[in-house]
Amino acid sequence: MILLLALPWAIFSSGMEWFVLVPLFPFWQPLFTLLQPYWIGLLVHASSALMYPLFARLRWARDAAAARDLRFTEAWLAGALALMVMLGIVAVFGSHGYEPPWIGRDKDADQTYMRHMTTHHAQGIELARIAARRAQARHLQQFALLMVASQTGENRLLANWWLSWFDTAMPDCSSDERAVMPGFLTLTEIKLVKLAPPDQFDAVFVEMMIRHHRGAVKMADQMWHSRGDPRLRVMAHAIRHEQQGAIALMHGESGLAAVVTATRNMLGDNVN
Repeated sequence: MILLLALPWAIFSSGMEWFVLVPLFPFWQPLFTLLQPYWIGLLVHASSALMYPLFARLRWARDAAAARDLRFTEAWLAGALALMVMLGIVAVFGSHGYEPPWIGRDKDADQTYMRHMTTHHAQGIELARIAARRAQARHLQQFALLMVASQTGENRLLANWWLSWFDTAMPDCSSDERAVMPGFLTLTEIKLVKLAPPDQFDAVFVEMMIRHHRGAVKMADQMWHSRGDPRLRVMAHAIRHEQQGAIALMHGESGLAAVVTATRNMLGDNVN
């Protein structure tokens, strides 16, 4: 009964968070809430809900519950432990470059996306590192560091998948590919960011990074609707949502001000 009640409650609580609290008070939420897809929050709530029956079991004495209830909770506990062990094994093998084989239906499209998004992220990391050093607003510096962390992690995952799936090093993108890549900035535009006067840097960086993010959203959206490997498509969906959330935070003066609140919510009192 606890389990049957807990799962609808997980759906309700995650739905309230995403469809009510975030739209009504978007910048009162922790930053990760704005940058994550809805289904990640739902998985978190549902995973917690699946553990609720075990809490009741912890309060029972050996003879204080019906044998049927004891058998159910013990089987549920065994299943939960088995799932955690399985996920742990998958994580350990994945951290050493051993992933389940590629299972998509369009290898060329998947390889092109992985190469392009890795190159696109590398430029985003370069821009964000400049902002981490030069941004006048402290909150923009902190937000730039978060961009560096998230996109570096995504590039590492893409590199691990490529090596595991295709057993070769990932080739670089050519200059022609970079020229037609959505949102990929030219050398002149990168130089414009690097040489922007201090009092204009924040505005120039935000304008260029929004353009860059919109290109990533377009690329990720195409992958999400492709016939590629399901893991790559799910990751593309998450990247699309993350980049859209970042655009919302950076868009205009109100977006910059919102970064202050969002970053403080995530990082606490260390952000001044």
